[in-house]
Amino acid sequence: MSAAAIVAEDVGVRFYFDRLLRVTTPTLAHLRRGVTESWGLRGLSVEINGGDAVALIGRSGAGKTTLLRVIAGILAPDEGRVAVRGQLGSLLSIEAGLLARLTGRENALLLGVLAGLSRAEARRNVDSVAEGSGLDEAFDRPVSSYSQGMLARLGFAVVEQARPDILLLDEVHEALDHEFRERVQERARELLGRGGIIVAAGHDHPLLEQVCNRALLVEDGRIAADGSFGEVVHAYLD
Repeated sequence: MSAAAIVAEDVGVRFYFDRLLRVTTPTLAHLRRGVTESWGLRGLSVEINGGDAVALIGRSGAGKTTLLRVIAGILAPDEGRVAVRGQLGSLLSIEAGLLARLTGRENALLLGVLAGLSRAEARRNVDSVAEGSGLDEAFDRPVSSYSQGMLARLGFAVVEQARPDILLLDEVHEALDHEFRERVQERARELLGRGGIIVAAGHDHPLLEQVCNRALLVEDGRIAADGSFGEVVHAYLD
């Protein structure tokens, strides 16, 4: 088996909602006042190995984003376990970690340090991020002036610099223009060629099919189908 791997066993993630349907933290007092619980994932098991490019297919609210957040370590499962082997790179929200008042260059420096690089290493990487993003002079403008596609370009270029073994994407690739999608596909092939893993959630099936050789159908927090991309999309549409 390749060095990169993701194993989830009987994973369950529980959310609590108040009367206004806002996510809240449960206490006994809350429960007496009508806080309700809902399982975002329940009994979910899957194994993903190096060389797999996996699309998460399913309707909104099925649990795709929750699964990505559990793999990324953002959410801890209430049941079961998740084991991840390899360096993670995740782009789960276009605006995640970006400060609107800072320029693209300043955000790239900040995100590099937050990712564990020293300040000197982050500075050395900035020129590569600038080139990789293709933002040209916009790299030195505040990101508050960026379009969704420009934000996605910046985020992907920052993640790319870490050379992750596992890349997690949550719909952000769908905001990219055609030119940059080709770059992402090229980098995806390189990652898979060295035994890496890609897990991408989205609703643009033709776009996902260009990268992914496997798909998981997520329904009500469980894996309802696991197979080739075409087979799983067919099951979903039926």
